[in-house]
Amino acid sequence: MPRPKLLFVATEDWFFASHFLPMARAARELGLDVAVVARERHHRRVIEATGARLIALEAERRSLDPRALFRQVRALKRIVAAERPDILHCIALKPIALAGLAGKLAGVERRVYALTGLGFLGAKQGALAALARFAAVAWLRGAIDGPQVRFLFENPDDPVTLGLDPQDAGKVAIVGGAGVDPLILMPAPMPPAPPLKVAIVARMLWSKGVDLAVEAVRLARAEGAKVELTIHGAPDPSNPKAIPEATLKDWAARPGIVWAGPTRDIEAVWKAHHLCVLPSRGGEGLPRTILEAASCGRPILTTDVPGCRSFVREGQDGMVVPAEDAAALARALLVFARAPGLAERMGANARARLLDGHTERDVMNAVKALYRGLLERPVTDVTA
Repeated sequence: MPRPKLLFVATEDWFFASHFLPMARAARELGLDVAVVARERHHRRVIEATGARLIALEAERRSLDPRALFRQVRALKRIVAAERPDILHCIALKPIALAGLAGKLAGVERRVYALTGLGFLGAKQGALAALARFAAVAWLRGAIDGPQVRFLFENPDDPVTLGLDPQDAGKVAIVGGAGVDPLILMPAPMPPAPPLKVAIVARMLWSKGVDLAVEAVRLARAEGAKVELTIHGAPDPSNPKAIPEATLKDWAARPGIVWAGPTRDIEAVWKAHHLCVLPSRGGEGLPRTILEAASCGRPILTTDVPGCRSFVREGQDGMVVPAEDAAALARALLVFARAPGLAERMGANARARLLDGHTERDVMNAVKALYRGLLERPVTDVTA
């Protein structure tokens, strides 16, 4: 008897490799035949090491040309029809919108829509953003919804934005982000201070608030605090909201600021720093960088936006300040800089918070329960 088949659809192979390998391993633990559809760059080997297959599909992330979108849906429908998955797991908003339609057209009833954050829909305000949210809700809850569709979120705020009840276990599942392995990312002693060493590890997008962190450091230093910021991350030319390399170089020329580029040694980053800062403007799921810092015993300074506020408990695991407020960030930096031992105490709390439901194994167990629930229900069941 053939094994049940699970087909993931993501944007990029690197994105799947950096965040979703635990889900692939969870599916393999259930004995599922797993394949991943994504744009291939350099991560086939790491994906296939989980036992999954990678199906390469070229698609331009930035294009919203209706003809290009139609071609993508048609290509995805061909792949889905050929694979005939028992479960189609679509990751992030654009793959959900396109592969969800392709799956519906191909007759795949069991579909998982993993919202890893709402991006523009969650980060922006105003009439245009409201219209975009209305259109997204109409598409997700109308055109491509169904009795066997389940929505997977990383925080309890996002389902509410889409008109879903986060407590509706028959429709909604919430997992602790991508999950990290706390046995790999271990705490280390704090480096000497002063200066207070702060780091931001993120994709270099305006939505991450890197510019706010730079300004906050300038303000804190102007108040006499010895604070240094290291920026870890690379520009993303395929993303229209990417911070230009020239801007990053300009920031790095300022006192107390270093742009160190991307890193694969996360443990070394946090070993050398006291504090994780992520001044997000919104649109997050549950940022992996927060989980990684917490696993390493570092407190988090972040903003009051979905995903960030659901993990960081103000005054316990770090500090939560209003979004778009560099002055509030600076005041928090001053508190850390003037209170020796505060970062260490909060960092220990952050590590405990990570261990309570946000580890890789926690995420794997939650996803396995989701898959089991779907597979136990026949596809002809329309009483969800």
